Amino acid sequence: MADDFSQDMLGTKASKRQIRTHVDLKILKDIPLYTNVQLNVEHCQISGTQPNESLYLHFPEPKAYSRDECICNPVHFFAILSMQRSGSGWFETLLNSHLNVSSNGELFSVKPRRSNISAVLSTLDKVYNLDWYSSAAKNECSAAVGFKWMLNQGVLAYHDEMVDYFNSKGVSAVFLFRRNLLSRMISILANNYDHDAKQLNGTHKSHVHSKTEAKVLAKFKPTINITLLLPELERAEQMATNALKYFNNTRHIVLFYEDLVKNHTKLQDVQDFLNLPRRELESRQVKIHTKPLSKQISNWDDVCEKLKGTKYERFLKGT
Repeated sequence: MADDFSQDMLGTKASKRQIRTHVDLKILKDIPLYTNVQLNVEHCQISGTQPNESLYLHFPEPKAYSRDECICNPVHFFAILSMQRSGSGWFETLLNSHLNVSSNGELFSVKPRRSNISAVLSTLDKVYNLDWYSSAAKNECSAAVGFKWMLNQGVLAYHDEMVDYFNSKGVSAVFLFRRNLLSRMISILANNYDHDAKQLNGTHKSHVHSKTEAKVLAKFKPTINITLLLPELERAEQMATNALKYFNNTRHIVLFYEDLVKNHTKLQDVQDFLNLPRRELESRQVKIHTKPLSKQISNWDDVCEKLKGTKYERFLKGT
């Protein structure tokens, strides 16, 4: 990745393949249907769209139920591509607070689903046909359906096949990164610690819904392995770089956790990108680490010395 990860060199604006359509749903004739979707909805049409936009507006026909009166409501397919402890869980709860969004969680954390390309494709087809059941499913009237995909869970390993799938099936990629990779490292170490310590009444929680719980988890101050510090930061940076390089020619948008926290208009950009009616999005999740980084790391002086003079020195200031 570019030396300055905090710069907009990653292309924080949506790619040239981005479309922003304000759909006017009507029942008309002769819609140019997306050829890969086997449907009996020839009477549906979306007015005011360009020919290339039809690739991203779908009319799924689930096997498990009928979409009934929503059969002519188009559905946008998306995948949130991110890394652990980058705010993707919080971001997904925001999306799922929208009445018309179904984001189905971290599907490929289950290894058999990513064991081979056939298993991956089968899972994707089920999700995008609205046949994947989860607590987030809005079923009949979903206007956007997707899931979270961590970069270490097969998406990069099968990147050639996934780029072809995204482009042929009309799937939009929503990249979510964290600018400050040191903050991400602290979150990873703290989460790993609680996985064993189970600080909340013997229960491990990766995300919390109260300030009391957040305060308990925030008490732990990890000791960072100085030998591995730079290699780990470089590895995370390279993984994000590779993902953006591989999916550069797909329709995508790049988001940063820090921007979403500070500027809620970014959430409007996401809704526009997914062709959703704008809504106020909410999450019950409470941020765990709120203190300055110097108060979150037990060997802070060693970390400062190691990062001094490197391109990662700016992380020490929380940027």
